[in-house]
Amino acid sequence: MLLFLPVAVPFATAVLALLARRVPRASRAVSLLGAGVLVAVAAAILVRTARQGPFAMQAGGWPAPFGITFVADLLSASLVALTAVVAVATIVFGFADVDEEQERLGHHALVHAMLAGICGAFLTGDIFNMYVWFEVMLISSFGLLVIGGGRAQLDGAAKYVGLNLIATVAFIAGVGLLYGATGALNMADLHARLAGRTMETPILVSAAFLVFAFGSKAAAFPMFFWLPASYHTPSFATSAVFAALLTKVGVYAMLRVFTLVYGIEGTAIQTLLLWLAVLSMVVGALGALVQGTMRRMLGYGVISSVGYMLLGLALSSPLALAGSVFYLLQDVPAKAALFMSAGLAQRSAGSEAFDHGGGLWRAQPWAAALFLVPALSLAGMPPFAGFWAKLMLAQATLAAASYGLALAVLGVGLLTLLAVARVWNAVYWAAAPGVTVRPAPAAMIAPIAAFAAALLVAGVIAGPGLAAAQAMAAGLLDPAAYLAAVLGVGG
Repeated sequence: MLLFLPVAVPFATAVLALLARRVPRASRAVSLLGAGVLVAVAAAILVRTARQGPFAMQAGGWPAPFGITFVADLLSASLVALTAVVAVATIVFGFADVDEEQERLGHHALVHAMLAGICGAFLTGDIFNMYVWFEVMLISSFGLLVIGGGRAQLDGAAKYVGLNLIATVAFIAGVGLLYGATGALNMADLHARLAGRTMETPILVSAAFLVFAFGSKAAAFPMFFWLPASYHTPSFATSAVFAALLTKVGVYAMLRVFTLVYGIEGTAIQTLLLWLAVLSMVVGALGALVQGTMRRMLGYGVISSVGYMLLGLALSSPLALAGSVFYLLQDVPAKAALFMSAGLAQRSAGSEAFDHGGGLWRAQPWAAALFLVPALSLAGMPPFAGFWAKLMLAQATLAAASYGLALAVLGVGLLTLLAVARVWNAVYWAAAPGVTVRPAPAAMIAPIAAFAAALLVAGVIAGPGLAAAQAMAAGLLDPAAYLAAVLGVGG
């Protein structure tokens, strides 16, 4: 039952929050309580996984591969735990950011429905059910984008849904081809059925469809245009949870499917992933340099970060994959903190735009410091967590004698640092005589401070996190324990 709770709890919370939506205080209390319960459940799953290894549970008592399987290993359990923590942080932040009208329209219910989809995608052991959870995420996130009904929101939502619907068709086409070629949908079962068949045309075509589908969800190049067009339009709390979690589901799907189901080494799929990774890194960093608001710049930063995560998968060495996993895990709190910092700047200075802000360093030095920690982690500067992720990826490219890739890793890091410096200068450092800086509520400050502290600690005391990332990468490359959990007696 434990593995079904990360889905059941958010769904139950969504129903209660919907019933209480006309009373903002009640809906807030229900939302925060539900997120707190999710944290407790996620912690229990993570502790069990860390102590006993991967474990699985079968819906309705049907044995795998015939029933619906939920399975947790160290990677998926860690991502569910991070999802729960981000949920608490963004809900608290939203108390000072999301207006009562949006709450009455169902903001909290939609957030928890989206959390159910995210947790379901991380824990499912069935590739068709991964598609189902993706659709739950799409529907609820679309609702969050259009709440309020502003013109910019509707325009961003149209682009968001347009590409994601195309990706949905590609996803189901890829799954259909895969099922037609193997007669299986359970990912552990597919691992055995596809052994030695990676060069068959139907298998390669299904893999290509899934690369497009997952790449679209992750906002990888060239399927990224929906993200910078939409992430700046909703509330800052919604932007933060989107940036922290939604693209990570696409990256996780790639990491899981292209290690467990498909063997990509030496195939055209590996080359495709490599190009997607590099182009996402470069285009994202260049795009970030020319934006005029914090959230638009950070949106392109999301795209560049996705490139780093895909690079380790494309290289497929233990060190490279560990670098991708560590980057993925540290990027969740980093992106949440950065988008919430944009909301804090908007609240304090009246605008997140570079040409209408400024002066925050002098009036609120602590706010500037809270932005600087995740920003420098994004750029890969020591002693923050992002430094270790980029260092591992750079080492992996050098170990593979891919000096051009090493140059890309370092060069994109420099471009990201320049983009961050531009934000710092425009929003925090530059004098702004006409800007009146207002005090920010504790509900906005506390979540950013918590994530900034976590990124600093994870960078200074990096040993445990790096060891965990290496263990997760080893589990992806050698899924024996995962297979035993799913196809054995079960949980």
